[in-house]
Amino acid sequence: MAANQRIAAGAVIAAACASSLAGCASGTDGSQQGAQGPQKGAQAPGSAVRLIGDGSTAYTGAQPHLPRPERLKSGERPPQFVVFSWDGAGEDSQKLFSHFRKVSKANHATMTYFLSGVYMLPEEKRGLYRPPQHAPGSSEIGFNDEKGIADTVKQMRLAWLEGNEIGTHFNGHFCGNEGGVGQWSVEEWKSEIAQAKQFVKTWKTNTGMTKAAPLPFDYQKELIGARTPCLEGQKNFMKAASQLGFRYDTSGVNNQVWPRKRYGLWDLSMQLVPFPGHTYEQLTMDYNFMVNQSGTLTQGDPDKYDYWGDQMRDGLLKGFYRAYDGNRAPLVIGNHFESWNGGTYMRAIDEVVKEVCNKPEVRCVSFRQLADWLDAQDPQTLKKLRSLKVGEAPRQGWASFLSGGPAPAPKGVPGAPGQ
Repeated sequence: MAANQRIAAGAVIAAACASSLAGCASGTDGSQQGAQGPQKGAQAPGSAVRLIGDGSTAYTGAQPHLPRPERLKSGERPPQFVVFSWDGAGEDSQKLFSHFRKVSKANHATMTYFLSGVYMLPEEKRGLYRPPQHAPGSSEIGFNDEKGIADTVKQMRLAWLEGNEIGTHFNGHFCGNEGGVGQWSVEEWKSEIAQAKQFVKTWKTNTGMTKAAPLPFDYQKELIGARTPCLEGQKNFMKAASQLGFRYDTSGVNNQVWPRKRYGLWDLSMQLVPFPGHTYEQLTMDYNFMVNQSGTLTQGDPDKYDYWGDQMRDGLLKGFYRAYDGNRAPLVIGNHFESWNGGTYMRAIDEVVKEVCNKPEVRCVSFRQLADWLDAQDPQTLKKLRSLKVGEAPRQGWASFLSGGPAPAPKGVPGAPGQ
């Protein structure tokens, strides 16, 4: 995007987010710094490439580094799952996508990257996007340019090969009451989902980069979950998603308890955790910490940056230890590739990843991996786990609480890799 377009898009984002529960991402800005070309041989090891459609995506075999989920043994304490996820994932001049890929690898973690479909669509092709209840070519977060798309494709390719998940944050990021996603029907959500897939499956055609390496996955099958813009429109989205074969949603607000299914999807929404210095709890998302610290100013008082980042870090850690030492409910954290308040929230996430992901019995995973594990468990075991309140460990100990000989794990767990 041109500089004036980026400024305009940012102004719209700030206005849209001001009245929203959850954050927004300004996304890929097409900076000309650090151009990277497509990598050769970027595919699953030992696999043959089968191009799909125009060659924007390809089937390259089972995803590497995706472990087979195992059913808990009788009396076995469940692992502590932690999911780090990113809304509107794209690589821009901040290089945060590539940064957190490195952080993941260094700390035995995988993450979920929710791509905004319009980050795969060049500005000059914006008319291809037909958003529900808005004029063709509309978008609250702009579009992209060739370099921004190439950089984002590179990061998605490498992220998937490292075992991370590529989900969707949809397209135009419309929030509020005037045509926002909270007003969309089930059929309008289906249109938005179809377009999000289409922009990923045709990025070569739309950019002219026909000789570039493909994404090494079939996005029609890869896409199994999402987070809606500003956490709005969840009900109708879940209805649409359940009809399209999605497996989870993370667009709501939960307490730190074990998840259940809604509309046939795992509800893996973010959660409320302690907010240091306050009597109320805070959603596990950088945007919400920012709003409760500097309001709608994305760059508030510099003298408070360190304090605000520490406050987010410590709040997330309090939530982590409350679960780790208590009911072991999965902790779900959401973020944006942004430098709000001097980048203090990115620093906080760095520190949380390094502290929690290397602990015994902790698994920092993608939503796909968490959904795989949940699907592999005995339903009665999950029912027992859901009976535990926030921070509540079994009084009689885990061995007694989860004893009773669960049935063998079912074969063909949805989404699980083969033997």
